[in-house]
Amino acid sequence: MTERQIVRSADAPAAIGPYSQAVRVGDVVYLSGQIALDPASGALVDGGIEAQVEQAFRNLQAVASAAGGSLAHCVKLTLFLTDLAHFAKVNDAMQKWFEAPYPARSTIGVATLPRGAAFEVEAVMVLDARRPSGT
Repeated sequence: MTERQIVRSADAPAAIGPYSQAVRVGDVVYLSGQIALDPASGALVDGGIEAQVEQAFRNLQAVASAAGGSLAHCVKLTLFLTDLAHFAKVNDAMQKWFEAPYPARSTIGVATLPRGAAFEVEAVMVLDARRPSGT
C-alpha cells in the first residue's frame, strides 16, 4: 500500500480548516484549493480579480514546489469563480502560469468562497508527468 505524505509550505497560506495544503500518494499530489491569501499576513490581497488570480496561483506554485514539482506537472485544475464574467481574465492569467499543452480544467461558478475571495484554484499534479517533446 502506498503511503500518504502530507505536504506543507511556509510560502503558502496555512490551511484555514481541517485539511492539508496537499497530500502526496506515490507520484500523484492532490493540492487543496488556494485563494488569494497573502502567506505572511493571512489577509486577502487587494487589487481585484487579476491580483487574486495571481496570488492564488503563486500560492498553488509554492505548495507544488514543496511537493517536489511545479505547475508544469499539473494534469487537472478546478477553478472556482464567484463571477463567471471574469472567465476571460482568468484565462489570460493562466497563460502566464502554464504553457501548452495545458492541464485539463473545469471552471465552476459559485455563490461564495472562503474569506470573501472571488477566485479559488485546486489541482492534481503527477510528478512523473512530462511535457511531450517539441512543445
